[in-house]
Amino acid sequence: MKNLLSVLKISVPDKTYIKNPETSELGKRIVENSILLINEIGFESFTFKKLGKKINSNESSVYRYFENKHKLLLYLSSWYWAWVEYQLVIETFSISNTNEKLEKAITVVTRTVKEDGNYSHINEIILFNIIVNENSKSFLTKEVDTENKEGYFEIYKRLITRISNIILEVKEEYPYSLSLASTVIEGALHQHYLKEHFPSITNSKNDKSPTSFFIQLVKNSLK
Repeated sequence: MKNLLSVLKISVPDKTYIKNPETSELGKRIVENSILLINEIGFESFTFKKLGKKINSNESSVYRYFENKHKLLLYLSSWYWAWVEYQLVIETFSISNTNEKLEKAITVVTRTVKEDGNYSHINEIILFNIIVNENSKSFLTKEVDTENKEGYFEIYKRLITRISNIILEVKEEYPYSLSLASTVIEGALHQHYLKEHFPSITNSKNDKSPTSFFIQLVKNSLK
């Protein structure tokens, strides 16, 4: 496990930023406060000018780290999926029973997020709220195919592949493992969104996450 931990880290594609925000206190403040501000006013209303005012810095200082707010959203999204992937690897590493491993994997990618004290400048609970509400805006763009080829979504795709491989450990001949894995991850975000905004059309209510539903869905699909 020690060896595994030594090679795992939260790593974001370097094309999402001009200067790695993790390398300076200002960069970390930019990331920390962008999460708070996007959550407060929404991505559409968010600007670097407003962010600069929030951190008591020039707007130009933000542009030294990120080309535009779209690239910032790609950075935040990639960071979140890398963090989830880290949780997935750690929490399934020692599970030998394939059915238990799959159930744990589904739990990790569908549960309601709790704050991780290892990253003081990132509030994972608020970032999760942004992913639920804003994540699709990172790829529902005209540039998505180009950005995909350039590797902007590699962590997200890698996470889906990990889930797919765990599904195949349970049922090697199952022909739709990637489709099922991506359905679980995207479907969980959608159910969390419904829980927050349209609670009358989901069974995931209050503090109840959609985990049980997706475990049942996957198990029934693999019968």
